[in-house]
Amino acid sequence: MNTRRYLTARRRPPVWIVAMAALCVIAAGAVARAVEVQDAREIPAMEQPLPNLPGNSLTAVVVQLAPGAHVPSHHHAGFVFAYVLSGTVRSQLNDGPTVDYRTGQSWVEPPGTQHSLTANPSETDSASLLAVFVASSRAKLTTTGP
Repeated sequence: MNTRRYLTARRRPPVWIVAMAALCVIAAGAVARAVEVQDAREIPAMEQPLPNLPGNSLTAVVVQLAPGAHVPSHHHAGFVFAYVLSGTVRSQLNDGPTVDYRTGQSWVEPPGTQHSLTANPSETDSASLLAVFVASSRAKLTTTGP
């Protein structure tokens, strides 16, 4: 066996390893972009027990959506009133129509509603909304998934 040829061949990785490494780099970039696209931040604004509904509270949360952000499908405890503070928020409830809500517009989500889509359709401008919940004081307000 020619030792020199063996060593030279061993220094170069096989083509399939190079191809797999390239695919991993591409996939890592796609995953990083997916994480950026889902960038949403919740900021608690207030929580107040409701004396006329013992065991329930009114809770307000500001949701900030980065450009291009989307939130996974989810549902909420209790009633939700959503009011767009800035930008545009794309929303779909259950299997209903997809609606773009702009600054100053609002919607209501009755208990049991699946919030199938929440997104910021703008690739350049942030969006924000105020979500006001009326729910059990001990409830988890948002649950991801169906």
